[in-house]
Amino acid sequence: MPVPTGRLALAVTLASLVVLVLPLPVPFGLIVVNGVLLAVAAADWLRAPRTSDLTVERELPGTVGLGAPAEITWRVRNATGRAVDVRLADELAPSLRAGTRRARLLVPANGRAMARTGFRPARRGRFDPAEVVLRTRGPLGLAARQGRVGLPGKVRVYPPFRSRQEAELRIEKARILEVGLRSAAGRGGGTEFDSLREYGPDDELRRVDWAATARAGKPIVRTYRAERNQTVLLLLDVGRTMAGRVELPDQETAAPRLDHAMDAVMMLTAVATRLGDRAGLVAFDDRVRAIVAPGHGRDQLTRVTEAMYALEPALVESDYLGAFTDTLTRFRRRALLVILTELTQEGVTETLLPALPLIARDHLVVVASVTDPKVAGWARAVPSDAGSAYRKAAAVTALADRRATAARLRALGAVVVDAEPGKLAPQLADAYLKVKATGRL
Repeated sequence: MPVPTGRLALAVTLASLVVLVLPLPVPFGLIVVNGVLLAVAAADWLRAPRTSDLTVERELPGTVGLGAPAEITWRVRNATGRAVDVRLADELAPSLRAGTRRARLLVPANGRAMARTGFRPARRGRFDPAEVVLRTRGPLGLAARQGRVGLPGKVRVYPPFRSRQEAELRIEKARILEVGLRSAAGRGGGTEFDSLREYGPDDELRRVDWAATARAGKPIVRTYRAERNQTVLLLLDVGRTMAGRVELPDQETAAPRLDHAMDAVMMLTAVATRLGDRAGLVAFDDRVRAIVAPGHGRDQLTRVTEAMYALEPALVESDYLGAFTDTLTRFRRRALLVILTELTQEGVTETLLPALPLIARDHLVVVASVTDPKVAGWARAVPSDAGSAYRKAAAVTALADRRATAARLRALGAVVVDAEPGKLAPQLADAYLKVKATGRL
């Protein structure tokens, strides 16, 4: 495909000025000059290297975290016997926030050249750049050849795992408790016998094993560990209420509630699987969108992240009853069901509350949601005008409705975790660890 260049446009402009100065008929002079320039440009285009003689490769990272820096590399190979000046344009989505999507390379004869640029994605999901445009100029730079090269690629932008360090801290804490440095204050039969050890001043008398004490001639106590191979199912709501944006503390950018819930999903999956339990995922709106069967392998966190990274909130009402029915059909074993949703009074009253008894009868249910700190700030603020007074009244009402909704869920036997951004994942992990320590599963 022939493409005129800026140099040709400049040449035409200068030639037109010359024609106006010379004592020649203007139409005749313009026809002659333009004809000459057109012929020279055509000859220049014919001498431009063919884009088919060039081979281009693109290197993309397979996965990158949202907001994390990454790099794209282009490599061009020249199969001709002369150096080629190549201009390259890649098909990169604007939300990848690449430093540039264009590059200029001088490729030596029968050689290679490379260019790279950094990018920092601003939106999670899957990106599939499909082609690269190459342009080569003739020796005079008046005309260029342009061609498209099919170059399919894939970049998966995962949600950021902001709570990774918090997850590691809780895993280590739980393991310390497991080895018996402190007796588990469990109730019921929800703990497993681990080992015997000598009595310590902090041990409870009810942990003393009298038979072992008689044999050893000194006080011996039993140590327990939380049961393993329990099931944690995370039910992720991706309906319309999860599209609302909530700001992180000390940050100006806001993220959808769904992104905050995804961070909690990743943290709870990491903690549960590292402690020997099985974690799975069911994502739903008005239908089930993704399912990951419970597992405790090392790749379970990757499987869960892979299943949900491309999910976006759908502008539909979530069907809790359908999601619960599908979950119970697939997974019959007693489990800890963690529902990550938004505690709007209308949505919970009309859809979640009627469906909750279906799962609360045989399973332990935790309902987790992220609250908006701005609303709490408006409720505490002292109004200075009529507008701020109305806003304060609306915020106070919204918080009261939220507390009432949480109370109704607790009355049905659910554990409710309603926390600010950045605190939801740690508090949800703490609720899970408390469930394990008390043997409620």
